[in-house]
Amino acid sequence: MSQPSTHTDGCEKCGHGDAEVGTISTTGGGLSKMFDIQTNSFKVVSCTNCGYSELYRDTGSGTSDLVDVFLG
Repeated sequence: MSQPSTHTDGCEKCGHGDAEVGTISTTGGGLSKMFDIQTNSFKVVSCTNCGYSELYRDTGSGTSDLVDVFLG
């Protein structure tokens, strides 16, 4: 299992220092897919400059924590 990026100069792709956080939900397999039940939730951290995004499983941690991980 890979660890979140630990870069220190902003966005990994362009170096920009601002990010936005959103949420997506996905279905699993089997019956949850058949009945369109959203079983997985992820936070999406995206660079506001280039759009580069990383997904993090939603474990209830604060949004600011995720931005700090994304931007270093």
